[in-house]
Amino acid sequence: MAKTENAPGRLPEYAPVAVVDIGSNSVRLVVYDGARRSPTPVFNEKVLCGLGRGVATTGRMDDVAVGRALVALMRFKAVAEQFGAGKTYAIATAAAREADNGREFIRNARKALGAPVRVLTGRDEAMYSAMGVLSGNPDAEGIVGDLGGGSLELTVIRDGKMGDGITLPLGPLRLIDISGGNIRRARAVIQEMLAGPALLDGLEGQGFYAVGGTWRNLARIQMAQDRYPLHVLHNYRIHRDSAESLAHLVSGLSPASLRDIHEISENRAETLPYGALVLEELLKRTRVADVIVSSYGLREGLLYSKLKVKTRAQDPLLSAAWDLARLRSRSPKGALELADWTDRLFADAGLDETDRERRLRRAACLVADIGWRADQDYRGEQSLNIVAHAAFAGIDHPGRAFLALTVLFRYQGIRGDGVSPRLLELVDKRALGRAKLIAAAQRLAYVLSGFMPGVLPRTALTVGDKRLTLKLKRKLRNLHGEPVIKRLGDLARQLDRSPSIEMGD
Repeated sequence: MAKTENAPGRLPEYAPVAVVDIGSNSVRLVVYDGARRSPTPVFNEKVLCGLGRGVATTGRMDDVAVGRALVALMRFKAVAEQFGAGKTYAIATAAAREADNGREFIRNARKALGAPVRVLTGRDEAMYSAMGVLSGNPDAEGIVGDLGGGSLELTVIRDGKMGDGITLPLGPLRLIDISGGNIRRARAVIQEMLAGPALLDGLEGQGFYAVGGTWRNLARIQMAQDRYPLHVLHNYRIHRDSAESLAHLVSGLSPASLRDIHEISENRAETLPYGALVLEELLKRTRVADVIVSSYGLREGLLYSKLKVKTRAQDPLLSAAWDLARLRSRSPKGALELADWTDRLFADAGLDETDRERRLRRAACLVADIGWRADQDYRGEQSLNIVAHAAFAGIDHPGRAFLALTVLFRYQGIRGDGVSPRLLELVDKRALGRAKLIAAAQRLAYVLSGFMPGVLPRTALTVGDKRLTLKLKRKLRNLHGEPVIKRLGDLARQLDRSPSIEMGD
């Protein structure tokens, strides 16, 4: 067997980059596959050190917690080197900047990690968290809330830009300290802190973008309760009434009760009621319309800030879909030709298409051939699962369902036998019809070209009032056959036309 340096699942032009986040509750390492528009974590590990525990009352980080953090950082250094990370960015947040022994800890952290450690201000935290949300959801509109162990960062976002940001001492570990573990006293502290900030005014009807592990655990509970068909937290949306009810319920549960809930990480049982309490009071104060979970936050915002302006401007969904095409399809160039081929079809047919729908169609073409290595009877099912749960940014859950259904129909046929009814609930009638139409075009393209480059540009589909005509160059006449006739007929029915084939010069 030949030896290669890079596995086929990695893009060789990118060097891995590591981000170390020294938070008040956890110390985490994430190694990304490169500093690019849609980075994918190739390694993600955290150690719950609890550096922020007791800082509010003693003024110091606990020696045992500090020791655990330094051991974790030494391991993180070794892991980053193992991956060949070309750069390590390390940041520290509330506990390190506020504790009396914070400077000493940072000096030792730098030695353990072998890299500079930047202590962020509260304003820095708010800015990078908002940048992370915008990198993963460029259309975000409302307010970002990043809840860490020691603090809550809030930043307004409007028209794809960051507005004002503040930091408040409302992290769960801090609330436990200052309330003496009394949930009622903690509620009073939260209400007092949230009463003043003017940036919480005027948000009624907008979105609240929730960042942080505490709130992700709350979202998992809601997903399980609703038997939600997707298991991706990023851009999972909860209506404010449901979110407020859930937060109120969880804030009243004991750690022992929470440990019995399968969806909750056991180490979150103590802090989750306080995080739920913060969310409940924020929802009351702001009257936002929905809570939208963002898996992109501080670390992703930091990485995003390092990109060139041109790279930041790239569409995150199409960038990720293109990467997936390069990693999994038989011919990435063939995937691009398929997207262009459907451009021409939709233009010639005069089909109404919004900008959002167009980018989803092109993304569907880029991932149309990712399942070819699977057993032929399971290519549709496997591709659906890959697309539905891929680490895509810039796409909501209805969009995910649309892409997943399109790739399923492309492999399995447009009748959609065996499609999950719960998944269908995420798309409307128009989106379902588009998924079948695009899949029908892809199925025709496949029997014509095998998704190999150079064929589709030499064919054309023209849509008349009553006919859909496939025009083939004479040099391609031997491609004509029963499979082409059948697939052309399927596509023609989707367009309510009759099929025909013409041979050109």
